[in-house]
Amino acid sequence: MSKYFNMKQADGGVTIFLYGDIGYEVESGQIAAELTACAQTGGRIDVRINSNGGDVFSGIAIYNTLRNSDADIHLYVDGVAASMASVIALCGRPVEMSQYARLMLHSVSGGCYGNKQEMAKCIAEIESLEDSLGEMYAKRMGISKEEVKARYFDGADHWLTAEEALQMGLIDGIYDAEPVAAGSTPEEIYKTFNNRLKEPLKKEHMTIEELKKQAQFKDCQTEEEVVAKAQHFADLASKASALEEENKELKTKLQTYEAKAEADAEAERKALLDAAEKDGRINKDTRPTFEKILKDDPESGKKALKALTPKRKVMDDLHKETEEGKGPWEQRMKQIREARAKRQFQ
Repeated sequence: MSKYFNMKQADGGVTIFLYGDIGYEVESGQIAAELTACAQTGGRIDVRINSNGGDVFSGIAIYNTLRNSDADIHLYVDGVAASMASVIALCGRPVEMSQYARLMLHSVSGGCYGNKQEMAKCIAEIESLEDSLGEMYAKRMGISKEEVKARYFDGADHWLTAEEALQMGLIDGIYDAEPVAAGSTPEEIYKTFNNRLKEPLKKEHMTIEELKKQAQFKDCQTEEEVVAKAQHFADLASKASALEEENKELKTKLQTYEAKAEADAEAERKALLDAAEKDGRINKDTRPTFEKILKDDPESGKKALKALTPKRKVMDDLHKETEEGKGPWEQRMKQIREARAKRQFQ
C-alpha cells in the first residue's frame, strides 16, 4: 500500500498520480489494478508524473500497462520525470510537460555483491537493460538506439527543460502550471509539485488508520480488509449511480404517460360538456362550474351531468318518431288531410 492515495475521481474520468519513487510509493501492481478498473468505465484517464525514478523492472511493468491499454490515456509531466520515470513518459498518447518541469536521462544504475563472475552477470544485466531502454527512447526520438546510448548513457545525468524535450520529440506539448521559484533545482521542483499533491489529498482523503476508526470499518483488522470493504462501498455507489439513471428514464416515461392520460381526460371532459350544453342541461355560464367538478372528481362530475334534465323543445317532441315511424306532428297533419278529403266528397 502506498503512502498516500494516488488516484482521484474527476468529472468524466479519473487521474492517476505517479508521484514518488517507482517500486515504492508508485507500485506497479497497484497502478495496473487501478488502470484496469478505470479503463472499464470508458472515461478519460490522466496520468500525472512527478518522480525521480526507481526500480527499472517496476517501471517497465507500468510502461507496458499504459502502452497496452485501450483506454483514452493522457500523460502529464508535472514536476520531474527522471531516470525510469522518463521512460514511462514515452508511452504518452499524448504526453505534455509543464513549462517548469524537468526530464532526465542517464545510464542504468545498480549494485551487486559477490565474486567476479557474479559481478560480470550484474554488468551484463545492466547493459541488457540499457539496450532495451535505449530502443524505447530511440523509437520516440526518431534516432538509432546506438546514438541514444552514446549521448545519454555515458555516466552523466542529462537534464532537459520542457522546450528541449519538445524539440527532441520526447513530448508532444507544453502546458502551463502554477509557477515554481525561479532557478529551482530539479530536487526543489520535485518537492514543490509533490507537496501540491499531498496537501489537498490529506484534506480530501482519509488514511487507512483513520478509516479503521469509522463505524463501517470497525471490524476490519488488516489494510487488505479495509481496502476490500472500501471497494465494496465503491461498487455499491456505482450500482446506485446506475439505478439513478434508470430512475430518470422511468420518470421520463411516466411523464409521457401522464401527459397522454391528461390529454385523454381533457378530450372526454370536452365531449361530455359539449353534449350537455347541446341538450340544454348546461349553458355557457354554468359550463365552467361543471368543468371544474369533472377535473376535481370525474366520477362525481359525470353523475351530476347525468342527473340534469335536458330542456325539451316542443318541435323536437313533435317531430320525434314513434314505433310506427311517424312523429306526432306528422300523424296530426295526416288526420287533418284525411278529414278535408271526406268533406269534399260529401
